[in-house]
Amino acid sequence: MKRRHLLVGAAALATGATTAAVLGGKPENKNRQITRTEGTTNPGPNISPNIGKNRRQFRLVTSWPKDFPGLGIMANRLADFVGTMTEGRIEIKVYAAGELVGATEVFDAVSTGAADMYHSAEYYWQGKAKGFSFFTAVPMGMTATEIVGWVNFGGGRALWDDLSAKFNIKAFHAGNTGHQMGGWFKKEINSLEDFKGLKMRMPGIGGEVIRRLGGAAVRLSGGEIYQALQSGAIDATEWVGPWNDYAFGFYREAPYYYGPGFHEPGAALSLGVNLDVWNSLSSSDQAIFKAACHAANDLSVGEYTHENAKALKILKDNHNISPRVFSEQIWDKIGRISEEVVAEIGNSDKQTRAIYDSYIKARNSYRTWTEISDGAYIRARAAALR
Repeated sequence: MKRRHLLVGAAALATGATTAAVLGGKPENKNRQITRTEGTTNPGPNISPNIGKNRRQFRLVTSWPKDFPGLGIMANRLADFVGTMTEGRIEIKVYAAGELVGATEVFDAVSTGAADMYHSAEYYWQGKAKGFSFFTAVPMGMTATEIVGWVNFGGGRALWDDLSAKFNIKAFHAGNTGHQMGGWFKKEINSLEDFKGLKMRMPGIGGEVIRRLGGAAVRLSGGEIYQALQSGAIDATEWVGPWNDYAFGFYREAPYYYGPGFHEPGAALSLGVNLDVWNSLSSSDQAIFKAACHAANDLSVGEYTHENAKALKILKDNHNISPRVFSEQIWDKIGRISEEVVAEIGNSDKQTRAIYDSYIKARNSYRTWTEISDGAYIRARAAALR
């Protein structure tokens, strides 16, 4: 899930893909020029004349293919929410990756004012500031609900605002894939020795954990993964979860499906708004945008829960795929290495250290409640309904 070329061809599949594998390689369209859309006082055919003079139009650039299931429709939903709540007074035109700028260029486009807002994943910008990773996902980090708690109630909001403001951006969570899976493997993973020499497609921070386990982390765009599994160029791959994974047929080449994933326990997606644009909005319009982001975030978690369950049943019933769980020995080692890797990133500079300290404090606080509530209940339900 990091910086990869967009899979426009893969978008034709009837299912979504992870934020994790949409981007890759070198950024495209680096020299593309964008003309920012200005507001207009001419109401459209569905706009009441009495609000025409206050009508505004914005361009939202995304890191996803057009109408990409899961990821690609999050921005469309948000735009629809804002349009409905303002009765068409605010219109957001959503552009897929490559229509105005390349997938990896959306941050710079919004930062400079060439576009008004983006929908993407904050950890794509870790090359600009390492602290951004904490607002999407880090290994052994927060779940989807926990990161909502940290950002909105645990101090994350102010830290995110300070970081984004350096780049003339105001950002909000506006989507989440929920818990991701550990990956597809050609062989069983029974011990730490099985990671030695393992060639696994897993970029970014999670990839560093694989390297420290003795494996080789390989970066591939989504369109290259299946062929790489088929040819033996890689032995395993991560992607997202059953909904997204099933579409690409990984089960045919790597039948051992492990979960849960350690690398992205609740990958959050974001709406980034040009700070000048944000400050130009009235307080009521800002509240509308915030509400739309909350709604988009909540619905995406529900959608992934629903679609993952459907796809998992198909994998089980039609393809004899039953997810496995890594052993306690493997989890213990992954946990220790993940803490080391995340701490190294967290101590890279003063601002990142402040974000890291707040994030880890919140995670360690929330985990006590999550384990005794959701964790304990899920284990008890599984035992009772077995």
